[in-house]
Amino acid sequence: MTEADVVVIGAGPGGYAAAFMAADLGLKTLTIDKEENPGGACLYRGCIPSKALLHAAKVINEAREASHIGISFGQPQIDVNRLAEWKREVVGQLTGGLGQLRKARDVQHIQGTARFVDNHTLEVEGHEGPVKFKHAILATGSRPVVPGPLAIDSKKVMTSTEALELEDIPGSLLVIGGGYIGLELGTVYASLGSKVTVVEMMDGLLPGADRDLVRVLSKNVHSMMHEVLLGTRVVEMVETMNGIKVTLDPAREETFDKVLISVGRRPNTENLGLENTKIELDGHGFVKCDAQGRTGESHIFAIGDISGQPMLAHRATHQGRLAAEVIHGSKAVFEPHAIPAVVFTDPELAWAGITEGEAKEQGVPHKVARFPWAASGRSLTLGRTDGLTKLILDPESERILGVGIVGPGAGELIAEGTLAIEMAATAEDLSLTIHAHPTLSETVMETADVFFGNSTHMAGRRPARK
Repeated sequence: MTEADVVVIGAGPGGYAAAFMAADLGLKTLTIDKEENPGGACLYRGCIPSKALLHAAKVINEAREASHIGISFGQPQIDVNRLAEWKREVVGQLTGGLGQLRKARDVQHIQGTARFVDNHTLEVEGHEGPVKFKHAILATGSRPVVPGPLAIDSKKVMTSTEALELEDIPGSLLVIGGGYIGLELGTVYASLGSKVTVVEMMDGLLPGADRDLVRVLSKNVHSMMHEVLLGTRVVEMVETMNGIKVTLDPAREETFDKVLISVGRRPNTENLGLENTKIELDGHGFVKCDAQGRTGESHIFAIGDISGQPMLAHRATHQGRLAAEVIHGSKAVFEPHAIPAVVFTDPELAWAGITEGEAKEQGVPHKVARFPWAASGRSLTLGRTDGLTKLILDPESERILGVGIVGPGAGELIAEGTLAIEMAATAEDLSLTIHAHPTLSETVMETADVFFGNSTHMAGRRPARK
């Protein structure tokens, strides 16, 4: 029999963060995961490999675009096998490093699949004897959704998992879904030479993001992709000798070499033996839990993708650390004012806090200030003036309620916006914070100046200050 103070089921960004924190707090900790080393779907089959390939895409695109400043390169020669190998090296280095960190903390690990026998006992496939625990943290993550009509048994149909293997570069690729996964992977394959068609059921890309930000991204997406079909759905897919024949609505039929399905993810809550506990699921399959992560069993916690939206690795990490602290005796709760979201396309798009669209829908009083990157000296030196920084502000207190950025490096720039929201910063705080020049971060400061009508690089009316 194996015993532990804390058992963490799943070793992704939330799971290993929880396990490491629990061990640091002096608790006897055990992780259970299918993989030998920590990392989870994010590191093995998601966040990290996709960003590695997106970096390659960025290099290719920048080389192609350099001619307009007088620098010309030959046509990029792409060694797909070496690129895939490099991606695996990145993943291997990170997972191996996490494995060493686990050993350094004396966190025990069982490689396998866990199932609850009762509320204090687990059985693990391939492991002899039961696993007894005082506390457990569920961190089993999520997997891609494949709707029934699209679920055909063919190697020519991929989810993000298969797409990241980069087995080959298809001549033509249909991407089903215009969300962040579809656009990121579509960008990779288009940069590598595929003729990419994107199909999205909604009338716009990236549902949930503000339309003014999406418009900037959409221009580049339309120029990069072979075709972008909005308000369109896939009716049927059939494998043929020539590829996958796809029937679309509105009426259209076309054959593609490969198809990528990227229409969302669902939580991994099946086959865990939850029926042997008091743990409950909601109507979407997420584990019901409180602000500390406690489930229907007060000593069992749920974190990350199985605990609800947003399904983001950094949310899971913070939830995992919090759960470990609560188990150790902390009374803290998970109540962030802002969780940043980033789409690593070209250009990147990021937001934190309330969006303008959400503020309108919820009837939240707000004002919006925008600073176009065409007025940024740094963006001009980069040859990328299509960006935009925006602030959503409370009209009375002038507090920052939300931040949205689209442009190169938006994923890095959003950190300042997230901190501003968490610290209850005002527009004046951002305006009076001296930013280095010339930088893209100045656009955050200048957006605050726009709010007051005194931006140095934009003409505008100066309203009376409070």
